[in-house]
Amino acid sequence: MSMDISSVRKWAVFFIGILCSILIADNLSNAIIAVTGLNGWIRLIVSFVLYAVLFFSILYIIEKIFNIRFFDFGRNLN
Repeated sequence: MSMDISSVRKWAVFFIGILCSILIADNLSNAIIAVTGLNGWIRLIVSFVLYAVLFFSILYIIEKIFNIRFFDFGRNLN
């Protein structure tokens, strides 16, 4: 019972890409929020939205640069 190496590589690239996106988005959103000086619930909402936008933007950039598909929604409907 052996695993296909390409399948393992595909999953490894997927998790590494997601992890990189999480780390970069978290650091950037924390830095931006710290500069703005927001407090309270406004900080929470802005931080969440900013993190989400950064996370998906970074995933998109990684997809385009390295030609990796993280989420292949609706692209193979032939």
